Amino acid sequence: MKPALHAIDTAPSFPSYTPTGNECALFEHAFRHRLPVLLKGPTGCGKTRFVAHMAARLELPLHTVACHDDLTAADLTGRYLLKGGDTVWTDGPLTRAVREGGICYLDEVVEARKDVTVVLHPLTDDRRILPLERTGEELTAPDGFMLVVSYNPGYQSLHKALKPSTRQRFIAIEFGFLPAEQEIAVVAAESGLPPERVRPLVALAHRLRALQDHDLEEGVSTRLLVYCATLVAAGTPVADAVLAAMIEPLTDDADVKAALREVARAVIG
Repeated sequence: MKPALHAIDTAPSFPSYTPTGNECALFEHAFRHRLPVLLKGPTGCGKTRFVAHMAARLELPLHTVACHDDLTAADLTGRYLLKGGDTVWTDGPLTRAVREGGICYLDEVVEARKDVTVVLHPLTDDRRILPLERTGEELTAPDGFMLVVSYNPGYQSLHKALKPSTRQRFIAIEFGFLPAEQEIAVVAAESGLPPERVRPLVALAHRLRALQDHDLEEGVSTRLLVYCATLVAAGTPVADAVLAAMIEPLTDDADVKAALREVARAVIG
């Protein structure tokens, strides 16, 4: 049985987020003018945190769906379930967001099956409708509804890519990693490790990111940096924290890991 998908209400608090440009203003304009938004950028660069921050800022409930290979349109829209001997229709997170308002956020949408993007299409044009064939309903999204999807362009394959016909239904905001000083401040605030001790970790992350597309499929995310700094702040030796949070998650290749450890020793000592 698949785990239930559920809504997460982030309105009561403001998740921290450090803007790098005009992305917050763009998102607000998109919401007010009922435009769907596509967020693209590397894993762990802050896309999900940004959506949570904006949901709180706009005082909207946030329905987050982590997409995967087995995710179907029915997982989003809903299905009939047996409850107490009766067959009852149960809304999925997309349908709940359309009925009640709020942001429906599909994280890494390219991982989902193709029928998922098809069900999104009527919500991404001027109709803003969600047809539910199983119940015979046709829901019209309220002004307080917003559709947001994300994906990592650098991790696509020919079999997992957004079709141009889907991409052109969204406005797009590109994300990247923060400049060094801003990333140091963020990692220090998130982990509790002093900035002067975070600085060499960020320098190492920048060196490892430069190896992306050569020895590594992906570089060190800000998320992994926070994990590493958290371990160090808790008393873990730096070398062990770097291995556990900045090297092992990136590769299983023994030769590549050995090379990354050499880079770490050269940068951190």
